[in-house]
Order: sequence, then structure tokens, then C-alpha cells
Amino acid sequence: MKTFLRNEGKHGMRQTIKLTVNGASREDDVEPRMLLVHYLRDRLNLTGTHVGCDTGQCGACTVLLNGEAVKSCMVLAVQANGADVRTVESLAQGSEYHPIQQAFWDLHGLQCGFCTPGMMMAAVGLLKRNPHPSDDEIREQLEGNLCRCTGYQNIVAAVRTAADKMVSTGVGTAQSVAAGASGE
Repeated sequence: MKTFLRNEGKHGMRQTIKLTVNGASREDDVEPRMLLVHYLRDRLNLTGTHVGCDTGQCGACTVLLNGEAVKSCMVLAVQANGADVRTVESLAQGSEYHPIQQAFWDLHGLQCGFCTPGMMMAAVGLLKRNPHPSDDEIREQLEGNLCRCTGYQNIVAAVRTAADKMVSTGVGTAQSVAAGASGE
């Protein structure tokens, strides 16, 4: 998708981006240096995406970019031009929690909650690719997401439980998300 730069005088150059965020089309002018995490939080008020380290080490800012888990503090907003972005706010359908959210709650996969949105989005990215991950595959997917409160065992158990629920019900799968986005 083509992007456009324009001079904004003393405010420097701005670039127009078009993307889909949580199923809604967006078009905004941003500074080329704006990080995706700041675009989501500051422009769109999607504050479930947390800023932890701003260096790509903690994973608190993980979102899905075209279905892949990425650390949004390492992506410029202009790099997301033309992309589909999903944040933790996209998981629940009305008052119905996504299986990963319910499993984190039921199995105590969270304590303070700061890392939880990033953990969930990384897990959802894994489960879209691999609906039957082993515990080792879950740990490998989550190794870029740091938690200072838990011992990770409950997080792994929550991802495993969510995977089983997603497979048995079809809820939260790539097909059900696509159907929901198209209004079916």
C-alpha cells in the first residue's frame, strides 16, 4: 500500500497510514518515528497494550500484526501501513471472554496483570499457527514475554487449556475470528 509524506511546517514530516485495528479501518497522519505501541495507546486509546521496556525485551506490548505476534515497541506505526493489527481488546466478543482470557483467569495465569495482555497475544499468535502445541512449544513462544510475578507454570497450563477449548469449540480460531469480522 502506498504511503504519503507531507510537510507539516514546524512539526516536521507526517505520513498517512491506513490500517485495520481490531476490525476497524483507520487512516491517520503520524510522525514517521512514532512506534506502533504509542499509536495504539496514545492515538487510539487502546491501553491494553502495555509499554514495559521500550526495547523489545519484555513482551508487554505484544500484538498481532497480520496474524503474527510482534512486539509493538519494535515496529514503527508506518511499518504497519496496510496491515491488520489485533490488540488484547479484540479478544473478547461482547461479554464472552476469549478462551485464552478465560483460561488465564481460571488457572491463575496472572498476578499483577502487567504482562498478561502481551502473554495472551503471544499465545493467541501461537494457537493460530499451531492449535496443538506441546508445553515446550508454548514455553518457546512465550520466552520473549517476561513475568516477574508467576513461575510460568500456570501460564503454560492456561495456554494448553485454551488450546483444547479452542479446538473443541472452534471459538477463537482463525476461522471464527474471520467469520466474526465479516459479520457471519
